[in-house]
Amino acid sequence: MDGARETVQHAADRIEEELEVTPNALLARLELDPKNMPASDVLEEDVTRLRRQRDALGAVNLRAEEDMREVAEEHDTLVGEKHDLEEAIKALRTGISGLNKEGRARLLAAFDQVNENFGMLFTHLFNGGEAKLVMVESDDPLDAGLEIMCQPPGKKLSVLSLLSGGEQTLTALALIFAVFLANPAPICVLDEVDAPLDDANVTRFCDLLDEMTRRTETRFLIITHHAVTMARMDRLFGVTMAEQGVSQLVSVDLKKAESMVA
Repeated sequence: MDGARETVQHAADRIEEELEVTPNALLARLELDPKNMPASDVLEEDVTRLRRQRDALGAVNLRAEEDMREVAEEHDTLVGEKHDLEEAIKALRTGISGLNKEGRARLLAAFDQVNENFGMLFTHLFNGGEAKLVMVESDDPLDAGLEIMCQPPGKKLSVLSLLSGGEQTLTALALIFAVFLANPAPICVLDEVDAPLDDANVTRFCDLLDEMTRRTETRFLIITHHAVTMARMDRLFGVTMAEQGVSQLVSVDLKKAESMVA
């Protein structure tokens, strides 16, 4: 009997030492009746289990409070940066929306002007017919494609790819000059654009060049081998070989030559 009491007392001392709580307080927490207290071996197992759970918690971090403050400061910094980033994104989206709105308005205005010029120049080159530009594939002008619809005299309305080579050339020239009328440039270089054209259409092309020269301040530089085109220019620049193997640049002012002949 005395041995059992010593065992119980020993277990109680260990509980109080390990858990820093008296056996009665522990029993009160567990809502156990001292009369129905488990045997000493059961208490020993509970002590062992509780000690194992305590050891599993690891060492006490003495810097926990300081670490908490550092984490809190870092959290506040990240929250502030997140707010600044959200505001920047909002401002950027507002700016993009404004630019897109202005871009659509300017694009539509330029499109209408070029389209009007294109129709007028096409009719002038073909002595009739009609042509227009059509936006396709999107409701947003900024993402839309462009289709060239044209109808030379005596033909049905069709796309550019269905025209002959000469008709395609004249249509392309009408579109290029339509852009120049809307937004003139100081100089325009045209390289062999009259090559697919016959003499009659080259004459129309030269007539259009004269009209463009009168209506704009653009200087046109034409690279050509066509005699009709060269005859209609104000000045010729070429390369000749007076002697075998010796090239020489030649410049002829046709306007001055005509005045001298006259």
